[in-house]
Amino acid sequence: MKKHFVLFALLLTLFSCSVDDDSAGNFYFEILPVDSVIMPEQFNLGQSHEIEITYLRPSGCHVFNDFYYKAHDNERTVAVINTVYPDIDCESFEDEYVQVSFNFRPINTGIYIFKFWQGEDEQGNDQYYIVEVPVEN
Repeated sequence: MKKHFVLFALLLTLFSCSVDDDSAGNFYFEILPVDSVIMPEQFNLGQSHEIEITYLRPSGCHVFNDFYYKAHDNERTVAVINTVYPDIDCESFEDEYVQVSFNFRPINTGIYIFKFWQGEDEQGNDQYYIVEVPVEN
């Protein structure tokens, strides 16, 4: 057992990175507003449905990472998360629209309410594009 621990410690030392290593790069996450959405007018219970989202990519430093996705009962709040690499010399974009998608499978009947985050107003209040989609058996 002791040999395995020593071997593990040696391998860990060989393959670990230095905390002071600047070559790994600096990055942070940024939630970007949804520009438009394409989704079905109705869902079928238990079946998978694709939801396409378009958002404005501000620069070449912004790379799609994931979706912010919060579920509460039959309500879903969705936003786009990008990884931003600020230390890279990136081109700024005026009209660089990116389309991403995810699959949704309803598990309940009734109406699902999707709230797609579209940014904040002048007072800092969150604004949403809201879509209500019924579920058929």
